Formats: sequence, C-alpha cells, structure tokens
Amino acid sequence: MSEPAPSPPAAEAPTSSEGFLRKLSLFDATMLVVGTMIGSGIFATTADIARDTGGSGWVLAVWALAGIMTMLGALCYAELSSMMPFAGGQYVFLREAFSPLWGFLYGWTCFLIIQCGSIAAVAVVFARYLGVLVPSLGTDPDVNAIYQIQNVNLSLSLPWMTEPFFVLKDFVVTTGQLVAVGVIIFLTLLNCRGVQEGKIVQNFFTVAKTLALIGLIVIGLVLAFSPKAVEWNTADPWGGIMDTPQFNMVRRQVGEIGILAAMMVFGGAMVGALFSADAWNNVTFTAGEIKDPKRNLPRSLFLGAGIVVVLYVLANVAYMAALPVSGSPSLDNHVRALAGRADSSEVTARRLSAEGKEAEAEKERARAARILEERKQRLNEANTFDRGIAYAVEDRVGTAVVEMWSPSLAAPAMAIAIMISTFGCVNGLILMGARLYCVMARDGLFFGPAGRLNSRSVPAVGLIFQGLWSIVLVFSGTYNELLDFVIFAVLVFYVLTVIGLFVLRVRRPKAERPYRAFGYPFLPALYVLLCAAIMVNLLFVKPKFTWPGLIIVVAGVPVYFLWRMFSSRTPAHVLPPTPPAVTG
Repeated sequence: MSEPAPSPPAAEAPTSSEGFLRKLSLFDATMLVVGTMIGSGIFATTADIARDTGGSGWVLAVWALAGIMTMLGALCYAELSSMMPFAGGQYVFLREAFSPLWGFLYGWTCFLIIQCGSIAAVAVVFARYLGVLVPSLGTDPDVNAIYQIQNVNLSLSLPWMTEPFFVLKDFVVTTGQLVAVGVIIFLTLLNCRGVQEGKIVQNFFTVAKTLALIGLIVIGLVLAFSPKAVEWNTADPWGGIMDTPQFNMVRRQVGEIGILAAMMVFGGAMVGALFSADAWNNVTFTAGEIKDPKRNLPRSLFLGAGIVVVLYVLANVAYMAALPVSGSPSLDNHVRALAGRADSSEVTARRLSAEGKEAEAEKERARAARILEERKQRLNEANTFDRGIAYAVEDRVGTAVVEMWSPSLAAPAMAIAIMISTFGCVNGLILMGARLYCVMARDGLFFGPAGRLNSRSVPAVGLIFQGLWSIVLVFSGTYNELLDFVIFAVLVFYVLTVIGLFVLRVRRPKAERPYRAFGYPFLPALYVLLCAAIMVNLLFVKPKFTWPGLIIVVAGVPVYFLWRMFSSRTPAHVLPPTPPAVTG
C-alpha cells in the first residue's frame, strides 16, 4: 500500500518587489489609518479651539473644515498611491514628481521631528494618563522626578523675533519618561518580529479605541446631555470670537480690521484640529506590505480618514451637548476680563523694557503675574459645568463630559481610554515610519543598514534607529515644542505632494492610474489653496512655531548634498522616464 501524499505546505504571503511580505489586508491598512489618526488630541484639543474662537459655531466649523481638508488630501494621495504602490509612500511621491532632494527633505524632517517626535510625545501622554491610575508612574516633575538639573536656562531665538521660540529652564527625568521609553522599546522589538505581530496589536487597540470614542459620544449625547448647555451653545454660536485673548493679540498685528483678525484667529485654531487628524498619510509608507495595494491602499485612505472625520465631528457635538463652549457667562466674562488686564500689563512691560525702563517693566510683569494667579484661583473654584469646554481642567474635555455623568468614573475611565488610544497610536507610528527610512537608505539617503530587511522581512535596523532617536526626544523634554515647530513644515509637504499630482498628470499622462482623484483639478486645487492660506496665516498668528519649522526643513538641504557626496548609490525611480518630444 502506498503512503498518502504529504499535504502541501501552507502558502507563503506574496512578496513585493522590494522584498516585503504582503500581509496587510484592506482591514489591516484601514486600522493603521484610524489607529494613528486617533491619539489623544480629540480628547483635549477642543478646549484650546474654544478659548481662541469663543463660539460653538466656530468650534464646529474648525473641526468640519479640518475634516474636509483631510478628505481632500486623502483623495489626492489615493491617486498617487494607486499610481506608485511602493514602500516609502509620500517620500516616493515627492521624489518622482520633483527630485530626490524633495523626498529627502521630507524624510529628514520625518525622522528628525515629525515621526520620532510624535512617537515620543504620544508615549509620554500614555505615561501621563497611567499616572492617573498609578501616581508613582506619572510625568509630573514635582512628584515623579528621579533626576534633575536645575537652572539649565537654555533658550533659542531668531533675530527678528522678540521672544525666544524655545526655553528649557530645568532638565528633569521622571518615572513617566521611563515608562514612555519602555513602551517605545517594547513596541519596537515587537515590530522587529514581523509585520504580522505589529498588525495584530494595531487591530486590537484600534478597535478598542474606536469603541471607547463611540462610548464617549454616547455619554455626551445621551447620559450627560444638558438642555442648559445646548441652550447656551445655540444662543449665539458665531459670537464671542472678537472678545478672546487670541483675537486681541492678532488685532494688534493687523490693525482694527475686525473681520480679518477673526478669520486669522479661525485659521490659527485650525492647527489643533488638523494635527489631531494627522498621520493618515503614513499608511502609504507600508505599500510594499499591503495586498493588492493599487486597490486597497486608496480604499484604506478613504475608509480610515472618513471614519475618523465622522467620529471627530460627532465627538465635538457630544461635548457641546453636555458642556457650554465658554463655560457659564459670568465665569467667562470674569476670566476674559482678567486675561485682558494681564495681557495689557505684559504689552506695557514690553514697551517699557524697549524704552530702557526695566524697573517699571518689572512692576508690570509682576502685576500681570498676580492677575493670572487670580484668574487661576477663580477657575479652580468653579465646578465642571461652569468651566465648560474652554476652561476644562488641564484641557481634558473628554474627562469633563464623563464627569457630568459619573464623577467617580470620569478620571479612571478616560485614563484607560486614552492609554488604549495612545498605545495603539505609538504602535502604528513605529510600524509605518521605519518603512520610509528603509527606502531612503536604499536610495543612499539614510544609514545603509536601515535599508536591509531581517529574516522576518521587516526593516529591523530602521526600527531600532527610529526607536533610539525617539527615546532621545523623550528625555529631551522638548518633544511637544518640536512638534509645534513642524506645523508649517507638515503643511508645506502636503502642499508639495498635491502639487506633485498636477506635475505627474502633465509629465506622465499615460501612466497607469487605477484610481483618479475625484474632482480633479478643482478639489486638489482647493486643498492646495486652503493649506496655503493656513500657512500664510500661521506666519502672522504663530510665528514662534512656523519659522523654526521652516528652518529645520531648509537645514536639510546641505545635509542632502553631503549625503549624496559620500554615497555611491543613486536614487531609483519607479516611473519610466519622460518620453522625448517628437520633432519634425
């Protein structure tokens, strides 16, 4: 009797031309988009937007426009990703549309700040909320410091700016920072084991955080619903913006043109919402590991970005169903009056200092400090409802909404929800970022070993480089400031990438495009114009953050030429060369 034939071996995952294993399905790619977009911003950013704009209509308009811009960007990236479904994503798009220099500048800024800074910042947020449950593991330097160097007093400024854009008074290492480092090390090593392990963690935590955000929406709309909050929020939804401290600051720059100042304040408020919805483009880095990327990559961009945009708008509606945007009118009026007085004293102090009257200037600064302390005391005495969204404790709007339903559950429930959210976000950022550096290394524009895949077909060395620099940023204590600095730079690269869509339509008209951007050329042009308007606005409204970001990008130019000088590799192009023009 003959022996039965052996069963065939399990089918291996198909391999991309770059050597990656295609193990990410449409669901996996969508979870990467959702998981990296939802971090901690949605739970707190609305407070800052409310303080700047002062009205429920403005707050919702900020989030709605941010959502529209996100979807417009996703439409454009969908065409580019279907046209060039290769690992490296946005880096490849910029390289093919313009030159390797522009791809390098994007990758340089990503590694130096955007990606690694995000990993560091989000990991520290995880530790901060762990400290709510286990105080000894928090990030409060007054409670959790284990090493400290006082009076470092490091500051950086630019010649045309009156105030330094970076100040470090003390260097502090906290137990929370060690927790953040542990999270980065654990998730980096996990992703070194393979994309399968990384995607399992990503899918679990993304589903969990999505359900947590849906739960918060239900609490706000149903369990914590307040007719009084709705009445106050709908009484004058477009009022209040001309009474905010931010409006007064902007008006000093543009004169008495109130409408212009209001629009500039609105544009500045967009930054928080756009950053809370950012990182949707990172999934393009993993194109080499997505099954049928020409179809599934564009679909994941649509689905992932669309899900998050809808959830974010609903979350803000839920916030306003439970809490007044600007708090109770009496508290809001009193707090704004105090802020105005403090601002006036600070302006006077700067004028006196410029005139050489330093003693009088110091008195005005002391007066401003006393007024701000009085403001803080008044807010501390107010209850959660009277504080509303704008003055929520430590900007924790999500916690304030849950507190309106169950005071005892608010802090621990939201701490767990945000820990789940941030853990999944860090994992997605770690998984996707290393693919970008791998492609750069293969082009001779990053450390060579980062371009090699390990036995599990993942760029382990790139993951380790990324993890090490992220850890440095954790201990620098400056990750939040660094992220603020690249607000302008991120928008620059979004604009350049979408302009690249126009360039490639002209230079590569016959290239295969399984998906074509909806509404071309009008909707992509609208996206470019909206981003450009916000960029110009930020130069005036938030110069402290925009100019340093631009300098960081420009600093990459000499680095690029040095790298090319010492590299024997030439960046490869994935698109065929432009055919010569037919003459005669």
